[in-house]
Amino acid sequence: MGPHLRFHRRSRGRDLAVVEDPELSAARILLVSGSLRDGSTNSAVLRTAVDVAPPGVEATLFDGLGSLPHFNPDDDHEPLDPAAARLREAIAASDAVLFSTPEYAGALPGSFKNLLDWTVGGGEIYGKAVAWINASSSPTGAAGAHASLRTVLGYVGADVVEAACANIPVGRTDVGPMGIVTDPGIRRRVADVLRAMAAHVTGGR
Repeated sequence: MGPHLRFHRRSRGRDLAVVEDPELSAARILLVSGSLRDGSTNSAVLRTAVDVAPPGVEATLFDGLGSLPHFNPDDDHEPLDPAAARLREAIAASDAVLFSTPEYAGALPGSFKNLLDWTVGGGEIYGKAVAWINASSSPTGAAGAHASLRTVLGYVGADVVEAACANIPVGRTDVGPMGIVTDPGIRRRVADVLRAMAAHVTGGR
C-alpha cells in the first residue's frame, strides 16, 4: 500500500455510534475527498465513513490529492508520475469509489478536477461503481460541483450508484476534535451510503 493511502479501522468509542451488519459481503471502497483544507467537512465525512464502515466493508481513504502533478496529456504514458500511478492503482484495487467534494467558484475545485483528469486515460474507473456524498450545508447545496462531477464520471464510463448518492449536510460543529463527525444521525446516514454501495457491488449477498 503506497504512502498516500491510509486504511483506518472503526473506532468503538462509547460516544460514537457503530453500525453492525454481518450480512454484507466483502467490498473494498476507496474514499476520495475533493478538498485540501485541514478543516474540510468533506474530508471529515469520509473519515467518518471509515469509522462507521459495516463489517465486511474495507474503507480506504486516499490522501494523495495534493501530490498529483498538473495533468498534461503528454505525460499520460508509462512510466507515470508516481503520484498518478498510485491513484490509478488505488482505483484499480477497489470495488467502488466514494467521493465527497466542496464547490469552488460554482464548480469543482481545480485540484479535484485535476485528480479526475488523471483517471481518464487509464481506464481503471471505467465500469467502476461510484457515488458521492454532498456534505454542503450552504443554501445552494454545491449543485454546480456535483453536476460537474456527474458529467465527468459519465464521460469516463463510471457506474453511478444512484442509491448511494446522498445529500448529507455537515456543519463544522458536527465535527469533533479528531476530525470525525460525532452526530449519530449523520453517522447513520453515512453508514447507509456504504451499505448501498456494498450491496451494489456484491449483488446484495
